[in-house]
Amino acid sequence: MIKIVITDDHELFRVGLSELLKKQDDIEIVAELSNGKEFLDFIENKPAIDIVLLDITMPFVDGFEVLDALTKIKSPIKPIMVSMFDDGNYIAKCAKNGAYSYLLKNTDEFELLKAIRIVAKGKKYFNQAISEKMINFMSTQHTSIKKLSNKESEILVLIGKGLTTKDIASKLFISTRTVETHRANILKKLEVKNTASLIKKATENNLL
Repeated sequence: MIKIVITDDHELFRVGLSELLKKQDDIEIVAELSNGKEFLDFIENKPAIDIVLLDITMPFVDGFEVLDALTKIKSPIKPIMVSMFDDGNYIAKCAKNGAYSYLLKNTDEFELLKAIRIVAKGKKYFNQAISEKMINFMSTQHTSIKKLSNKESEILVLIGKGLTTKDIASKLFISTRTVETHRANILKKLEVKNTASLIKKATENNLL
């Protein structure tokens, strides 16, 4: 029997999902919770759970924070994210932080059950469309974040906030010449020629 907890702040979705899964002979709904805090409180007593179906945006404690918490306590519970967001950034972040699967809320019943049964066996499940979004995001990240040093990333953020070279130098306690050198290196590494293009590319790659 696959023991599942549903954690989602949208009651109508949560109840509908629960009713659908209760029809399956090999699935037991252990609890229906409305946010990440309720879930973390619930598992403190270490109930027997195989999978949590987890929303990302929830009040008090969101899905990302739940993933972090499960990783820190080395929980055997396997999280399946069920979200309305199909952004590669969200998918990659969830996968990186321990999610066993990522499904969209418009996923059909067949794929939902397929994902649950695969994950219950300890395997990960990301369909082709989700995998492509994640890979595309990660490939753009690889060409940018990997190249920037910590100081360059710090200066990039300040440039994005509209600070001048003098302001940045004052804030970081370095010379304006050092800031200009870092700025020139950032432009070169991100393959752009001016601040406007820099901001645009940095925003597209979630560097700001």
